[in-house]
Amino acid sequence: MENKNDRKGAIKKLKLLTFGSKSNVDTFRAKLDEGFKTVFLPNGVERTEYKYGNVECDVLAPEIYSSNRVMLYIHGGSFVGGSRLTYASFCASLATKCFCRVVVPEYRLAPAFPFPAANEDIQNVFKSLFTEEQIACSLNAEKGAKPQLPEIIIAADSSAAPIACSLIFNLRERYRSCIKQVILFSPWLDVSECSKLIQTKKISDEVMSGDVLRKSSSIYTYESNTKSPMVSPLLAGDDSLQNFPPVFIQMGEKEILLDDAKEFAFNLQNAGNECVLDIWPNMMFMFQMADEYLHESHLALDKVGKVVTEGTMDKAAVQIENKPKLEHSLKSEA
Repeated sequence: MENKNDRKGAIKKLKLLTFGSKSNVDTFRAKLDEGFKTVFLPNGVERTEYKYGNVECDVLAPEIYSSNRVMLYIHGGSFVGGSRLTYASFCASLATKCFCRVVVPEYRLAPAFPFPAANEDIQNVFKSLFTEEQIACSLNAEKGAKPQLPEIIIAADSSAAPIACSLIFNLRERYRSCIKQVILFSPWLDVSECSKLIQTKKISDEVMSGDVLRKSSSIYTYESNTKSPMVSPLLAGDDSLQNFPPVFIQMGEKEILLDDAKEFAFNLQNAGNECVLDIWPNMMFMFQMADEYLHESHLALDKVGKVVTEGTMDKAAVQIENKPKLEHSLKSEA
């Protein structure tokens, strides 16, 4: 286990990801980039720039990767911050663990570009990426053999979870069928006025707070839009959730966001989909991004790597019963 100083260091770093009522947009972005940037990418990962759908992206390629597997990573940052620079190290580690290339788009951010600008950018990136991967699979196919379909993984964290879900809600079946998995880290799933996290004046954990959700969502879009499943996927009905790709949600036991994740997992399963909620004891919001402080960060990404490469999700991670929200029975496994 981590010692006390390690935990304090992790929390201090992870708080850089949250945009609260006392934050200034420019200062927040600068501190976030400065706090997470790295000079050298880990494990010999190569970074190249490429435009998908007219959006600048980083393509992170590990030394060994599966040619038909690619991850589209949508970065968080409270709707107003985050960048390819902020997430380069974390996504390079994901690329290595998952033996795949990782595409990180520099999508437009609020307040200059409020909802649905980010959703539109990610949709354009996905369709362009899908087309290129489909062509590559055809070219790589042996003569006379049926080409493999591209294997696309959608991953996102925190405020980017609604953008990832919105992408899937809007995709036609031919696109959706190529999404092997959706991986969500500490997702924000409800920023509507009816959310208990928005309504409760003083609610927080070691990193996140209701204030962060309120301030971030108010800059991201009008309150009238926050009940849309495109902004708050927890409010999506069964029709929207039908034929959703398998979902793996990884988060800490200490998060105020956990109840919403339990409910979302229940909703997905109730609609006939596969969803695993992987809860890490004693861990906080986005602990995976504090790997210099927490040993669990490395273990958690190892687990994500197994989920992606082995193609099966660990159903022992969490058992969700057919009960209302606050009565879910869960078993955690690190």
